[in-house]
Amino acid sequence: MSGQNMAAATLNSICILRLSAIGDVCHAVAAVQAIQRYYPQAKISWIIGKVEAMLLKDLPGVELIVFDKKLGLSAYSDLSRKLKGKHFDVLLHMQVALRANIASLFIPARRKIGFDWSRAKELHALFMRERIAPQQQPHVLDGFAGFARHLGVPFLQNPQDKPQWQMPITDEHRDWAKAQLSSATARHLVICPAASKAERNWLPVRYAAIADYAATQGFTVYLCGGPTAMEQQLASDIKAQAQTDIIDLVGKTNLKQLLALLEQASVVLAPDTGPAHMAVTVGTPVIGLYGHSNPGRTGPYLYRHYVVDAYHAELKAQTGKTAADLPWGIRVKGGHIMEKISVDAVKKMLDKLIRQEGL
Repeated sequence: MSGQNMAAATLNSICILRLSAIGDVCHAVAAVQAIQRYYPQAKISWIIGKVEAMLLKDLPGVELIVFDKKLGLSAYSDLSRKLKGKHFDVLLHMQVALRANIASLFIPARRKIGFDWSRAKELHALFMRERIAPQQQPHVLDGFAGFARHLGVPFLQNPQDKPQWQMPITDEHRDWAKAQLSSATARHLVICPAASKAERNWLPVRYAAIADYAATQGFTVYLCGGPTAMEQQLASDIKAQAQTDIIDLVGKTNLKQLLALLEQASVVLAPDTGPAHMAVTVGTPVIGLYGHSNPGRTGPYLYRHYVVDAYHAELKAQTGKTAADLPWGIRVKGGHIMEKISVDAVKKMLDKLIRQEGL
C-alpha cells in the first residue's frame, strides 16, 4: 500500500522505534503527535532508550517500552519478552544505528517502514520493507516528518508549517521550576553549556562574558546540566570567571525538572546538545552555538535563525567546499572550532533575540 493510499486505511496499532538521543527523541515527538492527531484510534507503542524514557514518561497516549542497551545482548531477549502477544499494523523505524536495526527484528509488524536509500546506513535498508520518500537536505525533524507523511499525515508539507509538541510536564515539575527562579528579574537566561563531547563546548571565559552581559540587560543567569565531572568542572570554570552571580543547577535537576525550567526560561544558550532541543519543544527561544555540525540539519528547529555558526566557514576551510557540495550533515573535526565563535557575535544575537521576541 502506498503512502498516498494510507490516509484511507485504518491503523489500529503503530510501533515507533527511536532509541536515542534526547534531542532526536524531542524531534520525533512532534511527528508522533501529528500521527496521533490524524489516527486518534491507533494505539502507539514507542521503543525507546532508558534515559530518554525518563524524559517522555507519561507522554499522552503513548506506551513507552524501554530498550536498555546496558543489558548487552540480553536487551534483545528483554525486548522480545516485553513485546510478547503484540502485533503491530506498522513499524516506523526512525533510527539507522545497527543496534536499532537488530532490535527491529524482534518487533512483529505487518509493515516495516524505514529511511530512504540515501540515509539507510549500517545495513538499515536490509531490515525494512518500505522506505519513506527521499528528501533534499532535511533537518532531523523533517526526516521524521517523512514517516508521518508516508502514513498519509499532512505534516510539515509547506515551509510555513510548524511542528507542535505536547510534552509531559506536571504541575509539580512547573512548581519546582518556578521555585528556582529569582524574583529579582523577569528575564531568565538559562545556559546549558555542555555538549556530549567536550570539543563541542564553548570556552568557559566566553560563557562567563555572556552571563555578565546578560546581567547588564536585566537577566538572572542560570547554569544547567548533568552530574558528570566534565559538566561540573565546566560550570565551576564559568562561575569563577564571571563577575555576576550565577545560579548553579548543574547536576541538581532530573530531566523532567530541567524541561520545566527550560519552559520557564526567557532564553536558552547552548551548543549542539539535548537541552537546546528540549527548550524548543516548550517554546523557549534558543541561541545555538554550532561549530562541528550543520545547524541546518541539527539546529534548534524553530530557532535556527538565532544560531551563531562557525560550521560553514570551517567546512569551507577544511574541504574547500560548501555544505551544498558535500554529503548532507557531514561534520567537521577539530578541538579549535568553537573558539571561532566570538563573544561579540553572541552578544549581537542576544540583542536581536530580545528585539524580535519582545523580551
